[in-house]
Amino acid sequence: MDKRKQQRFGGPIRGRFAPSPSGRMHLGNLFAALLAWLDIRSLGGEMLLRMEDLDPQRCHQAYIEQLAEDLLWLGLDWDLGWKPGQAEFCQSQRGAYYQRAFDKLAAEGLVYPCYCSRKELLAASAPHAADGARVYDGHCRNLTEQERETLAAKRRRPAWRVQVPVKEISFTDGCFGVQSQRLDRDCGDFILRRSDGVFAYQLAVAEDDGRMGITRVVRGWDLLSSTPRQIWLLEQLGYQPPSYCHIPLLLSRDGRRLAKRDGDPDMGVLRARTTPEALTGYLAWLAHLLPKPEPLRPRDLIAGFSWEKVGREDRFVGKFSAL
Repeated sequence: MDKRKQQRFGGPIRGRFAPSPSGRMHLGNLFAALLAWLDIRSLGGEMLLRMEDLDPQRCHQAYIEQLAEDLLWLGLDWDLGWKPGQAEFCQSQRGAYYQRAFDKLAAEGLVYPCYCSRKELLAASAPHAADGARVYDGHCRNLTEQERETLAAKRRRPAWRVQVPVKEISFTDGCFGVQSQRLDRDCGDFILRRSDGVFAYQLAVAEDDGRMGITRVVRGWDLLSSTPRQIWLLEQLGYQPPSYCHIPLLLSRDGRRLAKRDGDPDMGVLRARTTPEALTGYLAWLAHLLPKPEPLRPRDLIAGFSWEKVGREDRFVGKFSAL
């Protein structure tokens, strides 16, 4: 590994692939995994595998083990992170870290309970002009102690929100260029812990990326709008934010984003239908790294990888005829 390429923020260049083990990976998951792997390998950095299994009802151990085996089948290895029998890189086992992060924000007076029901949130929140996401109006931020006690007496368990400042967060995305978001107007106070006690994605991913020394994050552009709040959280928790590169999504022929819940062909189907080399070549073609699909291994793409080739446009995958 080139030591000159490793030095950033006093440590190595480190990327991560952080899937949700709620089922077998589909083509869109593999597309993101390949590009994250090529990004970090082309920089001579370290790849880390983290399992984002916060939701206990959807994520299962069997999916974790299968996911790791599927990555290796395709030729995507990692230097750090999850291994069989070791759970410290599973978010479901990292609650103590999230609690410390939560307590730090609470000690700074930034956390408050929110008793709003889903119906009340939909009625009171204004949709974000850009993407339809709803911005919380801050109703529970200014409740009196008596009002909170009254709501608690009704046995309504609160979620916990963080109070964001009037602040503009700007960063340069590796694919989408300069991005800017004003937290109070475009994001609003967001949830750190759900009413059922499960820590929210925003807190968990910020704490994990910071604590694990992640310096490169590659993921789908559907998470682009959540990046400013993660940058702010990282800074509040005393971490250096990584650099980000949000990538195009893979879409069905009717324009729908590929998803497990919609039954799109997963790795079980793909592995029965094709070889690792053919699948890698197809993904590389979708990423505009090849002029046409041709069999090869992920390592064959490292030397010629560049984000300029990938571009920003979403990709349509049709009926997988190329496989």
